[in-house]
Amino acid sequence: MGAVKRILITGANGFVGRAAVREARAQGLDVIALYRRNPLPEWADDPAIFSQQADLSDLESAYLLRDITQDAQAVIHAAAHLGDDPARHAEDTLRATKTVLTTLNGTEATLVLVSSIAVYDTMALQPGDQVTETSPLENPDKARDAYAEAKLRQEELCTESGHPLWIMRPGAVYGPSRSWHALLGFWASKFHVQINSEGQLPLVHVDHLAKSLVAAALAEPPGILALNVVDDDLPTRARFLAAHRKLFGWPKLTVPIRFGLWLSLARLMSRWQDRLPGLLREPVLRARVMPLGYPNVALRSALGGADEASFEVMLAKCKEGEA
Repeated sequence: MGAVKRILITGANGFVGRAAVREARAQGLDVIALYRRNPLPEWADDPAIFSQQADLSDLESAYLLRDITQDAQAVIHAAAHLGDDPARHAEDTLRATKTVLTTLNGTEATLVLVSSIAVYDTMALQPGDQVTETSPLENPDKARDAYAEAKLRQEELCTESGHPLWIMRPGAVYGPSRSWHALLGFWASKFHVQINSEGQLPLVHVDHLAKSLVAAALAEPPGILALNVVDDDLPTRARFLAAHRKLFGWPKLTVPIRFGLWLSLARLMSRWQDRLPGLLREPVLRARVMPLGYPNVALRSALGGADEASFEVMLAKCKEGEA
């Protein structure tokens, strides 16, 4: 593959896709911005952004897109369903990925898949373990939820395609208007119940993620390579809550509960787990709040780069972006 001059970005008007478009343009790359419904206003005045509407869940879109993607040397595939609806995943994650792969058939374009750190089997880990690219993956037939299953099957589709492939597994992505996430505990009226204050939070700022995605698009992968994408400076839950409260003023009332105690409760209630909320089901609980470490050594070794600033500074940028 020659030098990368143009990249195709799916889900380009989404949270991650929008940041990837912005980063690609900052590096002087032409962008084909693929969106389902509404193009972003900032694209209109940039002649190096070619915006194209397409519904990737319709496999016929692949044949319509082939002409405009022939000149793209890389594809960042960010389009996917982010919720837990199996039907939506079947269409917006898996069928959409099949469309992208059909579009790339016969080309040498590098594929950069935006997967998720949710693919790892935390039932096979113990508190204090490190989650690395060699950690065991979940069995998609027994995945803890629809999102994890879809991401596992999406990775399988891309791996089997034969395209040069970067599998990027970001942690919880945060940024302007998305400072909070589901890895901290739960709300009980005005109280935030914080489960566990140890271990690292696998966070990645959306701008840092965009830089890693574009760096992958510019590099030729050694066949197929999976990388966990998390920031260099990962806070504990206690540090995150303190910083968030200082900047945003909430949560004001926090009730801390040790992970081991809550895990014991979840196990006592396991016979009813099909009717219980996620954090009372052990596989979900362990995936979200078990104290673990998340090194990004492989990411930095393969693609280089570094955080723009500390966690507290990047969280402050979230508030500035909202303003």
